Amino acid sequence: MITPIEKINSIAGLDGAGKVSSSGTSAGVPFQDLFQDAVQNVKTTNADLNQELYKLTTGQTDDLHNVAIASTKATLSVQMLVQLRNKALDAYNEIMRISV
Repeated sequence: MITPIEKINSIAGLDGAGKVSSSGTSAGVPFQDLFQDAVQNVKTTNADLNQELYKLTTGQTDDLHNVAIASTKATLSVQMLVQLRNKALDAYNEIMRISV
């Protein structure tokens, strides 16, 4: 059974992000929550990979494909976190280039 990579909860709520409520505040998901969920996803997938590697090395399982799947999940979650960081830095640099 293949389990999917866990969804980042904050991304699911981005449909309403940017809408301004009647009180004048933005009714979206805070940007910080995106990063916190991405970091938590990296920690979770890395722990799953370590657990699968431990099971394989101690002989508790012989399913090599589970290790490959866990490794791919961990790699993808790290790549997504790096891309989030890169986009945030690009946005920051763009804001800093604006002359006042």
